Amino acid sequence: MCEKRRQILVATTNPGKIAELRALLGGDVQWLALADVRQMDEIAEDGTTFAANARKKALGYARAAGLWTIADDSGLVVDALGGAPGVKSARFSGEKLADDQRTLIDHRNIAKVLELLEGVPENERTARFVCCLCLASPENVLIETEGTLEGLITNEEIGKNGFGYDPILFVPGLDKTVAQLTSKQKNAISHRGNAIRRFRPLLDELLRNG
Repeated sequence: MCEKRRQILVATTNPGKIAELRALLGGDVQWLALADVRQMDEIAEDGTTFAANARKKALGYARAAGLWTIADDSGLVVDALGGAPGVKSARFSGEKLADDQRTLIDHRNIAKVLELLEGVPENERTARFVCCLCLASPENVLIETEGTLEGLITNEEIGKNGFGYDPILFVPGLDKTVAQLTSKQKNAISHRGNAIRRFRPLLDELLRNG
């Protein structure tokens, strides 16, 4: 008799994040989205670090759903802005809009970053994407990892792929913004991809051991 595959809930409503996590993690796991389980109250992302927010979401949704849950918190850190947008990346321009208006809020967030950096020279526009991943059971944290992607902030949006701040993070080694990369190219270098590559062997070991 075949053993039932482990169900793991992906604690996000962002379709881009869900697709990336499923593609990069794979494994003998049934990946569930929040839409696949009963409706639950949203977990507030009120931590002061990406790691704290990922941990809070993973534990909160795991306890509410009774399932192992993977959560991430990620965003853009701009050195010239003292680390902003940071943990406020998704709401940097203020309001939070519905999922079907995500592209609109992305553009508003980008516009605010570019406005704040107006006149800042290229060598001072250093920035990075940061992603913290956390897997939790209803009882405790099981795995935590972090990944980054270094780059420079452009003066305007360039590229149509990806989501979030991808059109304004230029990767010097590739001579492209993240939004100019294919999904395969992005996954090979992205902050989320780097966090997942550290995460994957730890998850495989956890699944093997029970």
